[in-house]
Amino acid sequence: MKKHNFSAGPCILPQSVLKKASDAVLNFNNLDLSLIEISHRSKDFVDVMENARALSLEHLGLQNKGYKALFLQGGASLEFLMVAYNLLEKKAAYLNTGTWSDKAIKEAKLMGEIDVVASSKEQNFNFIPKNYKIPADADYFHCTSNNTIFGTQMHKFPETAVPFICDMSSDIFSRQLDFSKFDLIYAGAQKNMGPAGTTLVIIKEEILGKVSRTIPSMLDYKVHLSKDSMFNTPAVFPIYVSMLTLQWLKDLGGVSEIEKVNNVKAALLYNEIDRNDLFKGFVTNAEDRSKMNATFTLTAENRKEAFDLMCKDAGINGLNGHRSVGGYRASMYNALPLESVQVLVDVMKELERKG
Repeated sequence: MKKHNFSAGPCILPQSVLKKASDAVLNFNNLDLSLIEISHRSKDFVDVMENARALSLEHLGLQNKGYKALFLQGGASLEFLMVAYNLLEKKAAYLNTGTWSDKAIKEAKLMGEIDVVASSKEQNFNFIPKNYKIPADADYFHCTSNNTIFGTQMHKFPETAVPFICDMSSDIFSRQLDFSKFDLIYAGAQKNMGPAGTTLVIIKEEILGKVSRTIPSMLDYKVHLSKDSMFNTPAVFPIYVSMLTLQWLKDLGGVSEIEKVNNVKAALLYNEIDRNDLFKGFVTNAEDRSKMNATFTLTAENRKEAFDLMCKDAGINGLNGHRSVGGYRASMYNALPLESVQVLVDVMKELERKG
């Protein structure tokens, strides 16, 4: 049976990418050696690293604009600390829109004063705050573009004169933005780009080198940049799969084309959530809904067993909501086909028909 994978992360990847990655584990570049047993310093893997970095900048439209791409380890969770270690001298401004921004704030407080300019925490993060002010004397402003757990997404970004940092772990490469507005972008690969184990960091080099503290080598962006993301042994397999996924995206026509598909998928599911009285969306304001992670619940708890069984019979996987929210979460990342969303909508309609 075909599986329809709505997992929030690690998430669905293109089948063609999985096939190429599987082949490379057995025989990479016709070397009669596995990708995961050759030197990361070999030309074959250095080419992978350089291609992955170049494709990342190309998709974001940031080539030749003073930005560099890194593939690091430790996930977005380590970036919570690295951002502050490298950029926070006295005070930084943070927008708190979910669990991950809340964790980022906690780590940044180890380095200096944090001004939380707005927060939706008291409402269990079911909306994106608006009309907040970013202090002009902040060392930087940090936000999270998409909140996987709660199903909210920033569709508008503030104007600010201070360096702009964004955690795009769960919606990077899913839509067109003016990425030059951001001075540093980071994203765990496992939400929309590759398997768990590597983190993409896009940095505008001019923002570095302005803090007075001594930064440990492994936490220093300048060190990683000086070594072309090879300061230590990189996560070879996740970077290779990320490169394949970025090439897959390019072959499709890039971010502009995948955005069109993502818009159709999101509209299909949200229209059914709004139409079908058996379901209710978690996010209060429709304008804050995530196109990557749709969170919803049943209006009648006694229908849960039937709905869950129908989803299972249809081959739907990974639909359970996060424990802090409950209900259901349909993650519709780039590689999820429209067909899978249609299958879910058909099950929702069938539940309604059964009365």
